Amino acid sequence: MATADQIKMLIQSHFEKNDERFKTIVLQVAAYEAKKGHTTLARDIRDIVERSKRTTSNIVQFDKDANELIHATIVEEKLSTLVVSLAIKNRIERIIKEFMNQKKLKKYGLSNRRKILFAGPPGTGKTLTSKILAGELHLPFCTIMMDKMITKYMGETSIKLRHIFDTIKQVQAVYLFDEFDAIGAKRGSDNDVGEMRRVLNTFLQLLEQDNSSSIIIAATNHHQLLDQALFRRFDDVLYYQLPDDEQIHRLISNRLGTFKRKDLDLDRLAKISSRLSHAEITKACDDALKEAILNDSHEVSTELLERMLRERNEVYQGSAE
Repeated sequence: MATADQIKMLIQSHFEKNDERFKTIVLQVAAYEAKKGHTTLARDIRDIVERSKRTTSNIVQFDKDANELIHATIVEEKLSTLVVSLAIKNRIERIIKEFMNQKKLKKYGLSNRRKILFAGPPGTGKTLTSKILAGELHLPFCTIMMDKMITKYMGETSIKLRHIFDTIKQVQAVYLFDEFDAIGAKRGSDNDVGEMRRVLNTFLQLLEQDNSSSIIIAATNHHQLLDQALFRRFDDVLYYQLPDDEQIHRLISNRLGTFKRKDLDLDRLAKISSRLSHAEITKACDDALKEAILNDSHEVSTELLERMLRERNEVYQGSAE
């Protein structure tokens, strides 16, 4: 293991927040272990440092105003974790492929699709897909905090929106405008006010003018509320649906993993889940897993998962009364 001096230097550099010195000492430890014949340990240490370099290089440095409007994280979600229709998956793969082959497209005067609208019921995978694009493309994932962007003061929301688009141009990332109907509602609707019309017009102009290398995603649960002028501003529009029986089978099997009993009645569970979203089915599986673990069981039965799924269904029955 590391020498006493190396351990002391590691601790000191950590508390001094001297990251470069910390990494240098870690690599010295790796070299020390390699000399002692501990090649596997040395390689593992170096791999950790390399992964750290890739991650920290993507940490976003915003100015003060942008920090208040954009929440940035590093995500590692992969496309293999997404359970959606084959058509949706193919279109997501196309976005990834075009992004990774931008130079080839530019040679022929074409650009990759990077302004995307996701529409569909809550919990069907819109936010997860946004994270997957960031994870697959090794980009930071940035969520626009709509509650902080929209204000009651005339003109302030548009100013903040312009600042966000300036940041989108300066810092390459995947940017998500969630609950987008808050600013994208039809102009001239009954609940429309002049200020929000101006905000929508500003967004349309900024989106059309944007020529950054970032991916911009707008997500909505209510696409029917959106202004028609929005749709032609996006390079692609993906409509998400509640999972079908085959997707429910995959969701349950993936989530339960080794806790899935061999005799689990997936067809029966799919019928019970017909009104539930991907997220709700996943939560029901997690509830069943916790119940099994707390009862010292290593299996989830059909009856246990059915009970958890019915509890999720009761939420809709209660809201309909």
